[in-house]
Formats: sequence, C-alpha cells, structure tokens
Amino acid sequence: MLAVRGSQCLVTGGAGFIGSHLTERLVELGHRVRVVDNLSTGEEANLAGVADAIEFLRGDLCDPAVCRRAVAGVDVVFHVAALPSVPRSIKDPWGSHDANVNATMRLLEACVEAKVRRVVYSSSSSVYGDTPVLPKTESVEPLPRSPYATSKLAGEQYVLAFARAGMIEGVALRYFNVFGPRQSPHSAYAAVIPMFFQAVLEGRPAVVFGDGEQTRDFTYVDNVVDANLLAASAPTDKVSGWVANVGAGVRTSLLGLLEMISVVTGLQAVCVKQPPRSGDVRDSLASLERATRLFGYRPNVALKEGLRRTWDWVASSAPTLAGVPRRTPRIGLVRQQA
Repeated sequence: MLAVRGSQCLVTGGAGFIGSHLTERLVELGHRVRVVDNLSTGEEANLAGVADAIEFLRGDLCDPAVCRRAVAGVDVVFHVAALPSVPRSIKDPWGSHDANVNATMRLLEACVEAKVRRVVYSSSSSVYGDTPVLPKTESVEPLPRSPYATSKLAGEQYVLAFARAGMIEGVALRYFNVFGPRQSPHSAYAAVIPMFFQAVLEGRPAVVFGDGEQTRDFTYVDNVVDANLLAASAPTDKVSGWVANVGAGVRTSLLGLLEMISVVTGLQAVCVKQPPRSGDVRDSLASLERATRLFGYRPNVALKEGLRRTWDWVASSAPTLAGVPRRTPRIGLVRQQA
C-alpha cells in the first residue's frame, strides 16, 4: 500500500488544517497526491508549500460527479473533509449532516465504483459524549451530545460497514483535540488552543467556558498524520473494518493548558470564565491500546513540545507580536461574567 513510493492518494479537505499537514507529508514521502476541497473552511494558502507538487480539485463531495473525478485512479483515500465544530452543528444540524454524512456516502459509492483499495476516515472523539469511562475505549457505547458528533459517528459507521461487507477496505480514526500550526483562531467556532494563543498574543483574557477544570486529550497534528500513514499501510486483516483512537494518551485541564501556554510563550496568560456551552463534554482521554496493537501507533510529539512548535508558527505569522510586551509568566483569573 503506502509502503511503496508513488502511490496515488486523495486527501479530501486537503486545504484544511489537518488535511494540509497530511498532504505535505505524503508529498515528502514521494506519493502522488490529489486534493479535493470546497474551501468552505480550508484555504489554498495552506497548500502553498506543495502547490506545484499536487493536483487540486475544488468541489463539493455532495456532488457525485466531483466524487467520481476525485477518486479516479486513486489507491488510498484519506477522508479528512468535514464541517467541524459542536456549536456550529447545534445552530445548523443539517449543514453537519450534509457535509459529514451525505458527502461521505457519495464518496464511498464513488470509491467502490473506482475500485479504490482503502479509505482512512477521520472521525472524532466527540462520538463518546459524556460516557464516564476514562480512558475512552473503542468498545464503550457512543453517546454523542451534538449533531456534529452524531454525523461523525454515522460517517465512520458507513465506512466500517462498507469494509465489513467486503465492498472496500476501510478504517476509522477517532481524533482527540488536534492542534498545531495553521489552525485558525479567527472562526467563531475555533478550537481552544489557537484561541488561547491569540488571546495571549493580543494581551487580552482567554475565554474559558465552564470552570476550566474540564480535561482534554490535546494531540499534536504530526501525531495524527503518523496515525493516518500507519493505518493506510497496515495489513488488511489487521485494520479493515476497525475504528481506533488517535490521541496523546494524556489529559490536561483547560486551566492547566493555559498555565503551560504561559510558560511556552513567556507572556502573561489570564482567563475570563463564561457559562458552559451546550454539547461540550466534561472529560476526554484516549485509550491508545487498540491503535498500538492494530497499526503500531504511538504519539511522538508531547503536548509541551507541540505547543512550542505551534507558538513558533503563531509568532512568525503575527507581525503584531513585536509590540506585545514580555512579562513574567503567570496565570490569573478574571471574575466570571454573567
């Protein structure tokens, strides 16, 4: 499979945060890469470093014609494309369903017709919901708390059902709170780490929803790319029809994260608390036993190192950084807003 240089790969959502990192790695390894993206959340600028080495197709995977064109001649599909965010899905559940379920079904149909060998599906730890078991194991009953989580669960189950029916090889990876360079802080639905970095950069309090003691398994993007490549290369009888967690295997509270960001940046980090958001889970931690057993996954980049690499990118991308005064690192709280 991907052990051989020159495999034809498709990365859906390849202009997005995770997809662009995966695309770059595939190019570095000598594979031929096609990217399909409708640019609803991704940006072509994310692919600037490999623009001349890939084929870029702009289109929506809900369109069967786009799917057929995207998978033509492809060996492996990395299905990263999705409409992310729990809060966004609560406001627009049909948007999540169309982008994450209907598009996945169209893509799978096209893959079967084109005789694609394997699909590696990007799922989400949000499918677990607030199950009390920690760490989260794949055998735990999913209890999704949002349309987004439900749509990701539906997508992964379709991929696995197609695989178990012998229609295609398929494996699903449940990501835990991925972060890294090129993750935008500017969306209303931005993830917590880029939002924290942006707040520190601008010298304002970071917003924490809830008491800040809720925990997450923050996973640096290079670890996720590693997992995709391992899942694409593993023997069929090992991975096809299975779902596996991809995380760091360590949980960190939001307040603990803010303290670590303060140390990494050397800038003052304070926060303001706001009420919890609907659909958010309390605690999250990945069991990595199955991913290690099935395809040898182990996280190579720890949280602090990932934060340092991400801050280096944030700092180099922000011309205003020079105007931000350096302070002795400290953590503080601002009184909760009503």
